[in-house]
Amino acid sequence: MKINRNFLDLKESYLFATVGSKFTAYQKAHPEKKVIKLSIGDVTRPLAPCVIQAMHRAVEDLAHAETFKGYGPDATCYGYESLIRSIEGSYARKGVTLTDREIFISDGAKSDLSNILDLFSAENVVLVPDPVYPVYVDTNIMAGRKIVYADATEENGFLPMPDEGVSADIIYICSPNNPTGAAYDRVGLKAWVDYANRHGAVILYDAAYEYFICDPALPRSIYEIEGAKTCAIEFCSYSKTAGFTGVRCGYTIVPAELEREGVPLAKLWARRQSTKFNGVSYVTQMGAAAVFTEDGEREVRQNLEYYRSNARRIASTLDELGIYYTGGKNSPYIWMKCPGGRTSWEFFDWLLEEANVVGTPGSGFGKNGEGFFRLTAFGSAENTAEACRRLKKLLG
Repeated sequence: MKINRNFLDLKESYLFATVGSKFTAYQKAHPEKKVIKLSIGDVTRPLAPCVIQAMHRAVEDLAHAETFKGYGPDATCYGYESLIRSIEGSYARKGVTLTDREIFISDGAKSDLSNILDLFSAENVVLVPDPVYPVYVDTNIMAGRKIVYADATEENGFLPMPDEGVSADIIYICSPNNPTGAAYDRVGLKAWVDYANRHGAVILYDAAYEYFICDPALPRSIYEIEGAKTCAIEFCSYSKTAGFTGVRCGYTIVPAELEREGVPLAKLWARRQSTKFNGVSYVTQMGAAAVFTEDGEREVRQNLEYYRSNARRIASTLDELGIYYTGGKNSPYIWMKCPGGRTSWEFFDWLLEEANVVGTPGSGFGKNGEGFFRLTAFGSAENTAEACRRLKKLLG
């Protein structure tokens, strides 16, 4: 028996596990201190009332033979009709038309961004931005694929553009970006769509944070861009949109027009899912179906505005301190330059020791993240305000 030795090429520990262990060790050594975590992208607001009500009704359905639900519809690779219709409606409001068989319900964008790789040969070359969400890199290392990087830097606003000198088969784009918070405009996305169509590449478009976009000039779906349906798969999540981090639900869009080697990728994905995935629970799907209703969107917007307010507070603090950053306006992430020329981990340790605030070192997201630091807006308003006060005291 042989193991998959590609796993040995991974870093020993997942970035957020390392941050978590350092936080835990410090808190254990200093139980008297209140440490504020602005490091992980986990939400803190409760689920919207209409979501809770829908889930309660779904639980009641399971208590009676006449309304009981077992396995989901269509061998579990799609979702219940009410959920599919709500997603279709949300896209229609963005000017995008989808059909039933282009929408696949999942337990979250992270899983699908990894699992979608089953559709592609290990010989394909993968292009990812640097800095980057670690899952994009790690899952391709596990599969033994060659990875090339698009440099995202302060000079290009952490929004790299296509390079005709680079040939790639699979392209990862996250907008608004995790970790940098930067978001592509329509011109920038059109350049990537055109590049992918010219090269026969497939864009894996992570739209997990699209509901944080406030600027109407910024697209919330790659399918708002002409030509995207022949080159892009879009991954969406209810985790940040509706606080489903602990519930787990997302959806992936594979357009009918997207084919490679004469094969529709939606057909391959349906086959993969029906074989390897047993679907999302009925209770969860009914809760998700309530999110894009009129009441649901109103209630969800209240939570989103809570986090946006936190992001504005952090951004305003950095403005006062004269510290460069991206994000914070159309994103829940704030990507700040480490003051004093410190490295990312030096700033992490210093901020933890001197201000008892935890963020995420930028170097954990790639070489271009060195010297930068990620803060999130998902904490409570009280903790965010206190963290900003501590930042001003330490850095002012």
